[in-house]
Amino acid sequence: MLSLQTNFTAMIILDKPYVSDLLIETIQKNNIGLLNTDFSATFEVNKDCLINEEQAIIEYNSQQHPKIYTNSENAINWIANNLKQTELPEKINLFKNKVKFRELIKELYPDFFFAKIAFDKLETISVQDLPKPFIIKPSVGFFSMGVYKVEKDSEWESTVKTIQQEMNEVKSLYPLEVMDATNFIIEECIEGDEFAFDAYFNDKGEPVITGIFKHLFSSGKDVSDRVYYTSKAIIEEHLESFTKFLTEIGKLAKLYNFPLHTEVRITKKGEIIPIEINPMRFGGWCTTADATTHAFNLNSYECYFNNTKPNWSELLKGKEDLNYCIVILNNSTGYAAEQIKSFDYEKLSSHFNKTLTLRKVDWNIYPLFGIIFTETHTNNYSEIENILTSTLRDFVHLDKKE
Repeated sequence: MLSLQTNFTAMIILDKPYVSDLLIETIQKNNIGLLNTDFSATFEVNKDCLINEEQAIIEYNSQQHPKIYTNSENAINWIANNLKQTELPEKINLFKNKVKFRELIKELYPDFFFAKIAFDKLETISVQDLPKPFIIKPSVGFFSMGVYKVEKDSEWESTVKTIQQEMNEVKSLYPLEVMDATNFIIEECIEGDEFAFDAYFNDKGEPVITGIFKHLFSSGKDVSDRVYYTSKAIIEEHLESFTKFLTEIGKLAKLYNFPLHTEVRITKKGEIIPIEINPMRFGGWCTTADATTHAFNLNSYECYFNNTKPNWSELLKGKEDLNYCIVILNNSTGYAAEQIKSFDYEKLSSHFNKTLTLRKVDWNIYPLFGIIFTETHTNNYSEIENILTSTLRDFVHLDKKE
Protein backbone atom coordinates (compact mmCIF):
# COMPACT_ATOMS: atom_id res chain seq x y z
CA MET A 1 0.00 0.00 0.00
CA LEU A 2 1.02 3.56 -0.62
CA SER A 3 1.93 5.72 2.34
CA LEU A 4 1.91 9.46 1.88
CA GLN A 5 1.84 10.55 5.48
CA THR A 6 5.52 11.56 5.47
CA ASN A 7 6.50 11.29 1.82
CA PHE A 8 3.90 12.58 -0.62
CA THR A 9 4.96 10.60 -3.67
CA ALA A 10 1.53 10.65 -5.32
CA MET A 11 -1.71 12.60 -5.11
CA ILE A 12 -5.32 12.77 -6.29
CA ILE A 13 -7.13 16.05 -6.93
CA LEU A 14 -10.90 15.79 -6.66
CA ASP A 15 -13.32 18.21 -8.24
CA LYS A 16 -16.82 18.49 -9.66
CA PRO A 17 -18.92 17.25 -11.34
CA TYR A 18 -18.79 13.73 -9.87
CA VAL A 19 -16.77 11.51 -7.56
CA SER A 20 -17.70 7.84 -7.31
CA ASP A 21 -17.83 5.77 -4.15
CA LEU A 22 -15.25 3.46 -5.71
CA LEU A 23 -12.72 6.25 -6.08
CA ILE A 24 -13.19 7.33 -2.45
CA GLU A 25 -12.86 3.72 -1.30
CA THR A 26 -9.67 3.37 -3.36
CA ILE A 27 -8.17 6.45 -1.72
CA GLN A 28 -8.98 5.04 1.72
CA LYS A 29 -7.82 1.50 1.02
CA ASN A 30 -4.49 2.53 -0.51
CA ASN A 31 -3.87 5.57 1.67
CA ILE A 32 -3.42 7.75 -1.42
CA GLY A 33 -2.64 11.43 -0.93
CA LEU A 34 -5.60 13.72 -1.46
CA LEU A 35 -5.30 17.45 -2.04
CA ASN A 36 -7.12 19.19 0.81
CA THR A 37 -9.63 21.55 -0.82
CA ASP A 38 -13.09 22.77 0.09
CA PHE A 39 -14.49 20.18 -2.33
CA SER A 40 -12.44 17.19 -1.11
CA ALA A 41 -13.34 18.11 2.49
CA THR A 42 -16.95 17.08 1.74
CA PHE A 43 -15.89 13.41 1.54
CA GLU A 44 -15.16 11.08 4.42
CA VAL A 45 -11.53 10.07 4.05
CA ASN A 46 -8.69 9.32 6.42
CA LYS A 47 -7.37 12.72 7.52
CA ASP A 48 -3.82 11.38 7.29
CA CYS A 49 -4.34 11.20 3.50
CA LEU A 50 -4.96 14.93 3.19
CA ILE A 51 -2.23 17.13 1.74
CA ASN A 52 -2.52 20.86 2.21
CA GLU A 53 -2.01 23.02 -0.85
CA GLU A 54 1.24 24.58 0.33
CA GLN A 55 2.80 21.16 0.91
CA ALA A 56 1.53 19.90 -2.44
CA ILE A 57 2.94 22.85 -4.37
CA ILE A 58 6.38 22.46 -2.78
CA GLU A 59 6.46 18.66 -3.09
CA TYR A 60 5.27 18.27 -6.67
CA ASN A 61 7.16 21.21 -8.14
CA SER A 62 10.32 19.48 -6.90
CA GLN A 63 9.55 16.22 -8.72
CA GLN A 64 10.57 15.60 -12.31
CA HIS A 65 7.52 13.48 -13.15
CA PRO A 66 4.97 13.88 -10.33
CA LYS A 67 2.35 11.16 -10.10
CA ILE A 68 -1.01 12.92 -9.98
CA TYR A 69 -4.54 11.83 -10.90
CA THR A 70 -7.63 13.98 -11.35
CA ASN A 71 -11.17 12.68 -11.51
CA SER A 72 -12.23 15.82 -13.35
CA GLU A 73 -10.64 18.15 -15.84
CA ASN A 74 -11.81 20.99 -13.62
CA ALA A 75 -8.70 20.24 -11.57
CA ILE A 76 -6.45 21.15 -14.50
CA ASN A 77 -6.87 24.78 -13.44
CA TRP A 78 -5.14 24.06 -10.10
CA ILE A 79 -2.26 22.27 -11.83
CA ALA A 80 -1.82 25.07 -14.38
CA ASN A 81 -1.69 27.70 -11.64
CA ASN A 82 0.42 25.89 -9.04
CA LEU A 83 2.74 23.40 -10.73
CA LYS A 84 4.40 25.66 -13.28
CA GLN A 85 7.86 24.31 -12.44
CA THR A 86 6.88 20.88 -13.71
CA GLU A 87 6.18 19.67 -17.24
CA LEU A 88 2.57 18.86 -16.36
CA PRO A 89 0.87 22.07 -17.57
CA GLU A 90 2.67 21.79 -20.91
CA LYS A 91 1.88 18.08 -21.31
CA ILE A 92 -1.77 18.65 -20.39
CA ASN A 93 -2.13 21.43 -22.92
CA LEU A 94 -0.63 19.24 -25.64
CA PHE A 95 -3.66 16.99 -25.37
CA LYS A 96 -6.38 19.24 -24.03
CA ASN A 97 -5.96 21.72 -26.89
CA LYS A 98 -7.11 19.76 -29.92
CA VAL A 99 -5.23 21.97 -32.37
CA LYS A 100 -1.94 21.45 -30.50
CA PHE A 101 -2.66 17.72 -30.40
CA ARG A 102 -3.11 17.53 -34.17
CA GLU A 103 0.12 19.46 -34.59
CA LEU A 104 1.89 17.04 -32.21
CA ILE A 105 0.94 13.95 -34.22
CA LYS A 106 1.16 15.50 -37.68
CA GLU A 107 4.24 13.45 -38.57
CA LEU A 108 2.26 10.26 -37.88
CA TYR A 109 -0.73 11.45 -39.95
CA PRO A 110 0.70 13.86 -42.56
CA ASP A 111 -2.39 13.78 -44.80
CA PHE A 112 -4.96 14.43 -42.08
CA PHE A 113 -6.89 17.68 -42.63
CA PHE A 114 -7.60 20.07 -39.75
CA ALA A 115 -8.02 23.82 -39.36
CA LYS A 116 -8.43 26.25 -36.47
CA ILE A 117 -11.24 28.83 -36.58
CA ALA A 118 -12.29 31.48 -34.06
CA PHE A 119 -15.78 31.04 -32.62
CA ASP A 120 -16.79 34.55 -33.64
CA LYS A 121 -15.69 33.83 -37.23
CA LEU A 122 -17.79 30.70 -37.77
CA GLU A 123 -20.45 32.60 -39.71
CA THR A 124 -17.85 33.95 -42.15
CA ILE A 125 -16.38 30.60 -43.25
CA SER A 126 -16.53 29.67 -46.94
CA VAL A 127 -17.86 26.25 -46.10
CA GLN A 128 -17.89 25.19 -49.76
CA ASP A 129 -14.07 25.22 -49.68
CA LEU A 130 -13.86 22.67 -46.86
CA PRO A 131 -13.58 18.91 -47.51
CA LYS A 132 -16.76 17.15 -46.46
CA PRO A 133 -17.90 15.47 -44.39
CA PHE A 134 -16.09 17.16 -41.49
CA ILE A 135 -16.36 17.40 -37.72
CA ILE A 136 -16.43 20.72 -35.90
CA LYS A 137 -15.83 20.99 -32.16
CA PRO A 138 -14.36 23.34 -29.54
CA SER A 139 -10.57 23.35 -29.56
CA VAL A 140 -10.82 22.81 -25.80
CA GLY A 141 -13.95 20.82 -25.04
CA PHE A 142 -15.60 18.04 -23.07
CA PHE A 143 -18.40 15.45 -23.19
CA SER A 144 -19.34 15.92 -26.91
CA MET A 145 -20.50 19.48 -26.21
CA GLY A 146 -20.43 21.57 -29.36
CA VAL A 147 -19.44 18.60 -31.52
CA TYR A 148 -21.23 18.32 -34.87
CA LYS A 149 -20.83 16.53 -38.18
CA VAL A 150 -21.38 18.51 -41.37
CA GLU A 151 -21.98 16.54 -44.54
CA LYS A 152 -23.09 19.24 -46.97
CA ASP A 153 -22.93 23.02 -47.39
CA SER A 154 -26.64 23.53 -46.73
CA GLU A 155 -26.23 22.23 -43.14
CA TRP A 156 -23.67 24.84 -42.14
CA GLU A 157 -25.92 27.77 -41.24
CA SER A 158 -28.14 25.73 -38.91
CA THR A 159 -25.09 23.99 -37.40
CA VAL A 160 -23.49 27.33 -36.51
CA LYS A 161 -26.70 28.56 -34.88
CA THR A 162 -26.99 25.34 -32.86
CA ILE A 163 -23.37 25.61 -31.72
CA GLN A 164 -23.83 29.25 -30.68
CA GLN A 165 -26.91 28.37 -28.64
CA GLU A 166 -25.30 25.34 -27.01
CA MET A 167 -22.10 27.19 -26.09
CA ASN A 168 -24.15 29.93 -24.48
CA GLU A 169 -26.00 27.35 -22.38
CA VAL A 170 -22.94 25.41 -21.14
CA LYS A 171 -20.30 28.14 -20.86
CA SER A 172 -20.77 28.46 -17.09
CA LEU A 173 -20.55 24.71 -16.34
CA TYR A 174 -16.80 24.24 -16.68
CA PRO A 175 -13.62 26.34 -16.32
CA LEU A 176 -11.79 27.50 -19.46
CA GLU A 177 -9.18 24.76 -19.07
CA VAL A 178 -11.99 22.25 -19.62
CA MET A 179 -14.40 24.01 -21.97
CA ASP A 180 -13.25 27.00 -24.01
CA ALA A 181 -15.33 28.00 -27.02
CA THR A 182 -12.99 30.82 -28.06
CA ASN A 183 -11.64 28.66 -30.88
CA PHE A 184 -12.96 25.65 -32.75
CA ILE A 185 -11.26 22.97 -34.79
CA ILE A 186 -12.59 21.67 -38.08
CA GLU A 187 -11.16 18.31 -39.06
CA GLU A 188 -11.82 15.61 -41.57
CA CYS A 189 -14.35 13.01 -40.56
CA ILE A 190 -12.72 9.75 -39.52
CA GLU A 191 -14.73 6.77 -40.72
CA GLY A 192 -14.65 3.50 -38.82
CA ASP A 193 -15.49 1.92 -35.48
CA GLU A 194 -14.84 4.15 -32.46
CA PHE A 195 -13.19 3.05 -29.24
CA ALA A 196 -12.33 4.67 -25.92
CA PHE A 197 -9.70 3.30 -23.59
CA ASP A 198 -8.05 4.12 -20.28
CA ALA A 199 -4.31 3.88 -19.85
CA TYR A 200 -1.35 5.34 -18.04
CA PHE A 201 2.33 5.79 -18.78
CA ASN A 202 4.41 4.34 -15.96
CA ASP A 203 7.63 5.70 -14.47
CA LYS A 204 9.59 4.11 -17.33
CA GLY A 205 7.45 5.77 -20.00
CA GLU A 206 5.67 2.53 -20.93
CA PRO A 207 1.92 2.59 -21.71
CA VAL A 208 -0.36 0.33 -19.66
CA ILE A 209 -3.96 -0.11 -20.82
CA THR A 210 -6.53 -0.68 -18.07
CA GLY A 211 -9.78 -0.82 -20.06
CA ILE A 212 -11.18 -0.71 -23.61
CA PHE A 213 -14.71 0.26 -24.68
CA LYS A 214 -16.44 0.39 -28.04
CA HIS A 215 -18.49 3.54 -28.64
CA LEU A 216 -21.81 2.81 -30.33
CA PHE A 217 -23.78 5.27 -32.45
CA SER A 218 -27.41 5.22 -33.56
CA SER A 219 -26.62 6.64 -37.02
CA GLY A 220 -23.93 8.23 -39.15
CA LYS A 221 -24.91 11.68 -37.86
CA ASP A 222 -24.89 10.66 -34.21
CA VAL A 223 -21.99 12.15 -32.20
CA SER A 224 -23.47 11.59 -28.73
CA ASP A 225 -21.99 9.62 -25.84
CA ARG A 226 -25.03 7.38 -25.22
CA VAL A 227 -23.50 3.88 -25.15
CA TYR A 228 -20.02 2.46 -24.56
CA TYR A 229 -19.49 -1.25 -23.99
CA THR A 230 -16.66 -3.62 -23.22
CA SER A 231 -16.20 -7.38 -23.44
CA LYS A 232 -13.60 -10.11 -23.45
CA ALA A 233 -13.54 -10.08 -27.26
CA ILE A 234 -13.05 -6.30 -27.50
CA ILE A 235 -10.11 -6.27 -25.11
CA GLU A 236 -8.39 -9.30 -26.62
CA GLU A 237 -8.75 -7.97 -30.16
CA HIS A 238 -7.40 -4.47 -29.53
CA LEU A 239 -5.08 -4.61 -26.52
CA GLU A 240 -1.87 -5.13 -28.50
CA SER A 241 -2.56 -2.63 -31.30
CA PHE A 242 -3.72 0.11 -28.92
CA THR A 243 -0.62 -0.40 -26.78
CA LYS A 244 1.59 0.03 -29.86
CA PHE A 245 -0.36 3.16 -30.81
CA LEU A 246 0.18 4.69 -27.36
CA THR A 247 3.87 3.83 -27.52
CA GLU A 248 4.18 6.11 -30.56
CA ILE A 249 2.25 8.89 -28.83
CA GLY A 250 4.44 8.54 -25.75
CA LYS A 251 7.60 8.93 -27.82
CA LEU A 252 6.33 12.20 -29.30
CA ALA A 253 5.07 13.67 -26.02
CA LYS A 254 7.66 12.07 -23.70
CA LEU A 255 5.16 10.92 -21.08
CA TYR A 256 5.92 9.51 -17.62
CA ASN A 257 3.51 8.91 -14.72
CA PHE A 258 0.68 10.18 -16.89
CA PRO A 259 -2.91 8.83 -16.90
CA LEU A 260 -5.11 9.44 -19.94
CA HIS A 261 -8.36 8.56 -21.65
CA THR A 262 -8.04 8.03 -25.40
CA GLU A 263 -10.65 8.02 -28.16
CA VAL A 264 -9.78 6.55 -31.56
CA ARG A 265 -11.35 5.21 -34.72
CA ILE A 266 -10.16 2.22 -36.69
CA THR A 267 -10.53 2.62 -40.45
CA LYS A 268 -11.49 -0.16 -42.86
CA LYS A 269 -7.78 -0.48 -43.65
CA GLY A 270 -7.07 -1.11 -39.96
CA GLU A 271 -5.37 2.24 -39.31
CA ILE A 272 -5.82 3.64 -35.80
CA ILE A 273 -6.54 7.38 -35.98
CA PRO A 274 -6.95 9.33 -32.73
CA ILE A 275 -9.95 11.54 -32.16
CA GLU A 276 -8.62 13.01 -28.93
CA ILE A 277 -6.65 12.17 -25.82
CA ASN A 278 -7.88 13.45 -22.48
CA PRO A 279 -5.07 14.06 -19.98
CA MET A 280 -4.69 13.30 -16.26
CA ARG A 281 -7.78 11.14 -15.92
CA PHE A 282 -9.61 8.06 -17.12
CA GLY A 283 -13.17 8.34 -18.46
CA GLY A 284 -15.02 11.44 -17.24
CA TRP A 285 -17.55 11.25 -14.41
CA CYS A 286 -15.70 8.17 -13.08
CA THR A 287 -17.27 6.07 -15.83
CA THR A 288 -14.85 3.79 -17.65
CA ALA A 289 -12.54 3.04 -14.73
CA ASP A 290 -15.49 2.18 -12.48
CA ALA A 291 -17.17 0.13 -15.21
CA THR A 292 -13.97 -1.90 -15.69
CA THR A 293 -14.03 -2.66 -11.97
CA HIS A 294 -17.65 -3.83 -12.18
CA ALA A 295 -16.94 -5.91 -15.28
CA PHE A 296 -13.56 -7.50 -14.59
CA ASN A 297 -12.74 -6.67 -10.96
CA LEU A 298 -9.87 -4.49 -12.17
CA ASN A 299 -9.29 -1.24 -10.31
CA SER A 300 -7.63 1.13 -12.82
CA TYR A 301 -6.87 3.70 -10.13
CA GLU A 302 -4.85 1.14 -8.17
CA CYS A 303 -3.02 0.07 -11.32
CA TYR A 304 -1.83 3.62 -11.86
CA PHE A 305 -0.85 4.41 -8.30
CA ASN A 306 0.75 1.01 -7.66
CA ASN A 307 2.46 0.92 -11.07
CA THR A 308 0.99 -2.50 -11.95
CA LYS A 309 -0.15 -4.10 -15.19
CA PRO A 310 -3.46 -6.01 -15.52
CA ASN A 311 -3.27 -9.78 -15.95
CA TRP A 312 -5.88 -9.83 -18.69
CA SER A 313 -5.76 -13.58 -19.31
CA GLU A 314 -6.94 -14.13 -15.72
CA LEU A 315 -9.34 -11.17 -15.55
CA LEU A 316 -11.25 -12.23 -18.68
CA LYS A 317 -11.89 -15.83 -17.66
CA GLY A 318 -15.59 -16.69 -17.64
CA LYS A 319 -16.57 -13.46 -19.45
CA GLU A 320 -17.05 -14.97 -22.93
CA ASP A 321 -20.78 -14.27 -23.33
CA LEU A 322 -21.14 -10.95 -21.53
CA ASN A 323 -21.15 -7.29 -22.55
CA TYR A 324 -20.71 -4.52 -19.99
CA CYS A 325 -22.24 -1.17 -20.89
CA ILE A 326 -21.99 2.44 -19.81
CA VAL A 327 -25.23 4.18 -20.76
CA ILE A 328 -25.14 7.97 -20.58
CA LEU A 329 -28.66 9.31 -20.28
CA ASN A 330 -28.17 12.59 -22.10
CA ASN A 331 -31.29 14.72 -22.46
CA SER A 332 -32.39 13.69 -25.94
CA THR A 333 -36.09 14.21 -25.21
CA GLY A 334 -36.40 17.49 -27.06
CA TYR A 335 -37.73 19.07 -23.86
CA ALA A 336 -35.93 21.84 -22.03
CA ALA A 337 -34.77 20.94 -18.53
CA GLU A 338 -37.28 23.27 -16.90
CA GLN A 339 -40.13 21.46 -18.67
CA ILE A 340 -39.27 18.13 -17.04
CA LYS A 341 -40.75 17.44 -13.62
CA SER A 342 -39.30 13.96 -13.01
CA PHE A 343 -37.43 11.05 -14.56
CA ASP A 344 -38.54 7.44 -13.96
CA TYR A 345 -35.24 5.73 -13.10
CA GLU A 346 -36.96 2.55 -11.90
CA LYS A 347 -38.77 2.13 -15.22
CA LEU A 348 -35.54 2.72 -17.11
CA SER A 349 -33.63 0.18 -15.03
CA SER A 350 -36.31 -2.45 -15.65
CA HIS A 351 -35.48 -2.35 -19.37
CA PHE A 352 -32.12 -3.99 -18.67
CA ASN A 353 -31.53 -7.60 -17.70
CA LYS A 354 -29.00 -6.60 -15.03
CA THR A 355 -28.29 -3.13 -13.70
CA LEU A 356 -24.91 -2.92 -11.98
CA THR A 357 -25.22 0.63 -10.75
CA LEU A 358 -27.34 3.69 -11.42
CA ARG A 359 -26.21 7.27 -10.87
CA LYS A 360 -28.79 10.02 -10.85
CA VAL A 361 -27.85 13.48 -12.12
CA ASP A 362 -29.69 16.79 -11.75
CA TRP A 363 -30.69 17.56 -15.34
CA ASN A 364 -31.30 21.19 -14.39
CA ILE A 365 -27.55 21.58 -13.78
CA TYR A 366 -26.04 19.16 -16.32
CA PRO A 367 -27.53 18.09 -19.68
CA LEU A 368 -28.12 14.48 -18.64
CA PHE A 369 -30.42 12.48 -16.37
CA GLY A 370 -27.81 10.06 -15.14
CA ILE A 371 -25.46 7.20 -15.98
CA ILE A 372 -26.23 3.50 -15.74
CA PHE A 373 -23.86 0.50 -15.87
CA THR A 374 -25.34 -2.76 -17.14
CA GLU A 375 -24.41 -6.37 -17.78
CA THR A 376 -25.93 -7.81 -20.95
CA HIS A 377 -25.72 -11.32 -22.36
CA THR A 378 -24.57 -11.46 -25.98
CA ASN A 379 -27.90 -13.10 -26.89
CA ASN A 380 -29.78 -10.02 -25.63
CA TYR A 381 -28.07 -7.32 -27.67
CA SER A 382 -31.44 -5.74 -28.49
CA GLU A 383 -31.59 -4.03 -25.09
CA ILE A 384 -28.44 -2.12 -26.04
CA GLU A 385 -29.86 -1.17 -29.44
CA ASN A 386 -33.10 0.02 -27.84
CA ILE A 387 -31.47 2.43 -25.40
CA LEU A 388 -29.09 3.61 -28.11
CA THR A 389 -31.94 4.92 -30.24
CA SER A 390 -34.28 5.99 -27.42
CA THR A 391 -35.26 9.65 -27.05
CA LEU A 392 -35.93 8.86 -23.35
CA ARG A 393 -39.34 10.53 -23.64
CA ASP A 394 -40.92 7.37 -22.22
CA PHE A 395 -39.17 8.00 -18.91
CA VAL A 396 -39.90 11.67 -18.29
CA HIS A 397 -42.90 13.38 -16.75
CA LEU A 398 -43.48 16.96 -17.77
CA ASP A 399 -44.31 19.87 -15.53
CA LYS A 400 -48.00 20.55 -16.18
CA LYS A 401 -47.31 24.27 -16.11
CA GLU A 402 -45.14 23.95 -19.23
